[in-house]
Amino acid sequence: MVRNGAKWAALGLPGAPLLADLRDHEALVAALAGARLVASAAHARHAAAILAAAPAGAGFVLMGSTRRHSRWPDAHGDGVRAGEAAFLASGRPGVLLHPTMIYGAEGEDNVQRLAALLRRLPLAPLPGGGRALVQPIHQDDVSACLLAALDRTWDGPVVLDIAGPTALPYREFLRAVAAAAGLRAPPVLPIPALPLRLLAPLTRLIPGLPRIGADEIRRLTEDKAFDIAPMRRELGVAPRPLAQGLAQTFAAAAP
Repeated sequence: MVRNGAKWAALGLPGAPLLADLRDHEALVAALAGARLVASAAHARHAAAILAAAPAGAGFVLMGSTRRHSRWPDAHGDGVRAGEAAFLASGRPGVLLHPTMIYGAEGEDNVQRLAALLRRLPLAPLPGGGRALVQPIHQDDVSACLLAALDRTWDGPVVLDIAGPTALPYREFLRAVAAAAGLRAPPVLPIPALPLRLLAPLTRLIPGLPRIGADEIRRLTEDKAFDIAPMRRELGVAPRPLAQGLAQTFAAAAP
């Protein structure tokens, strides 16, 4: 089920999709009629609309984000928290998966953008020296989690964080990305977060330099490390090590 049939057709994938807009309740009810299981890759802010439109006996696999744990409020995280609250309050069977930073997908804007920055920067200015933890997960492991979630029965609403196998400081993540991309890792320059946030808008003025938002700088100051024992137990997915996932990512991107 998609909103834009032309965009679906442009992908060249087989099959004709159902068309519905998540903001159109009647169209959503019609599209979901008879569904026994509803999997949604839409933003979790739409969870309430999906729950309201789905048949009474349907189960759910919904996608959220570990942004719901951030102490910095923003529209993205607030929407995820609202969707989680609606899902838990519904009592409907299923799972809401909260992935951490996802890398490895075609066109993703995390690892590939970082590699583009590393090609141009003589130094890596990082708030706090890049000591805050990250725990990225490869797109294929996200897909494996989603498929495993579809393949089991859930007793009421369940929420799971999904992440890579090991948390590491962002500075080490940067070095791992550089190594996988065949680049020299620039020296890390510790800088307070506030000056970096003030300078972030200037990235849009420099040709060839990926844009960086002030909110992204702020999020680099908080740890993003998660217990994946429940993910392993409930879904049976063992996420690949970062070095393996990065090697796959840059091998796929090579001409």
